[in-house]
Amino acid sequence: MSNQDALSREELRARMDRIPDVLSDELIERMTEDRARGWVNPYRCDDADALRREDRPADRASIWRPAFVRDVEKILHTPAYNRYAGKTQVFSFRSNDDLSRRGLHVQLVARIARDIGYALGLNCDLIEAIGLGHDLGHTPFGHAGERCLNDVFHEHTGRWFFHNVHSVRVLDVLYGRNLTLQTLDGALTHNGEYEQRVFELSGLKDFDEFDRTVEACYRDGEMAVGHLRPMTLEGCVVRISDIIAYVGRDRQDAIAAGLLDEDAFEDGLGGAYNSWILSHASADIIEHSYGRDRIEMSEELFSEIRRAKAENYKKIYRASGIEGESAEVLSRAFYLMYERCLADLRARDESSYIFKHHIARIERHLEHYGRTYDWASDPDQTVVDYIASMSDGYFAELATKLFPQIRFPRRTYINER
Repeated sequence: MSNQDALSREELRARMDRIPDVLSDELIERMTEDRARGWVNPYRCDDADALRREDRPADRASIWRPAFVRDVEKILHTPAYNRYAGKTQVFSFRSNDDLSRRGLHVQLVARIARDIGYALGLNCDLIEAIGLGHDLGHTPFGHAGERCLNDVFHEHTGRWFFHNVHSVRVLDVLYGRNLTLQTLDGALTHNGEYEQRVFELSGLKDFDEFDRTVEACYRDGEMAVGHLRPMTLEGCVVRISDIIAYVGRDRQDAIAAGLLDEDAFEDGLGGAYNSWILSHASADIIEHSYGRDRIEMSEELFSEIRRAKAENYKKIYRASGIEGESAEVLSRAFYLMYERCLADLRARDESSYIFKHHIARIERHLEHYGRTYDWASDPDQTVVDYIASMSDGYFAELATKLFPQIRFPRRTYINER
């Protein structure tokens, strides 16, 4: 048993109480003086630093639409952004519209990160772009779906699927949005599954190095993804905000879904933990990062985030996230869907849904930018592009249509019993 496990609820709460939810008087005074004299954080990413692959006249910054504001707008108008609404965060087979969808999650991440970034004097437009776009590559059915797609993709190709890596592909390749390197890097390196106490910058400078990093993620999997670091402080803030956004909210959803009760968690806060982590984590990070060339938190906060996340894995994600017996059904459905789509591509069966609902739509979109979708050169990647783009509802309907043996839990809002 670890020391953490041996803590009583009272001892745990006492340790949590040592993490303040307000800034120190000294920092408030310093920040007030800095703002009065027009201080600019020397470590922020300025709009003038924005780098794009192509120098398109239509993408150039203006006085009223700076570089990273353009990135925000490009992301909002991407079809994949609209599909966030159909992708649940954790609880995929619950008929409860109050449970989080991925669209809410990315907004929460962007909002939390903007609050922290504003206090630190960072570029809040870049933060918003990264926050809103970081999960565009996510599969249906959350991380359970991500694992299923990775398993079959790796079996076929030896390459690895990670939603953060695919977010870059969605924005940079599938929709050709010509986003800045800084926004793409923030999406790639956002993965909140890898918590750190101190976030230092990678030193990334150009697209050539970025492309090598992306390729290493496909080739080396966890060995590469686990070592990713953002190139900007703005990306670092989004990365820690990703954890802050879901660790408390997922507890609220678990309680709302009826899977756990308010007293199920070690700290005894239940759904109120969400409010606790938002205020305490934000204040702690600002206190320890202001004016510095890194983003960091106290040892106390780092320990608490790791503890809370581990408890979520034990009691929510591994126990009930995809709800027990449905995990096996989902894995089988992903395997069958992948094989069917791959066969249709190889047969060039244009009546298949992968042609009608995916390839044709991507090609129409890319025509606007004078680009094409090279779907035929890598059929496995094209299948991944299609499946990852699906909402939960689309995947479930198509799977049951194509494979009658697949039986997903019936979603119903009204219990007649």
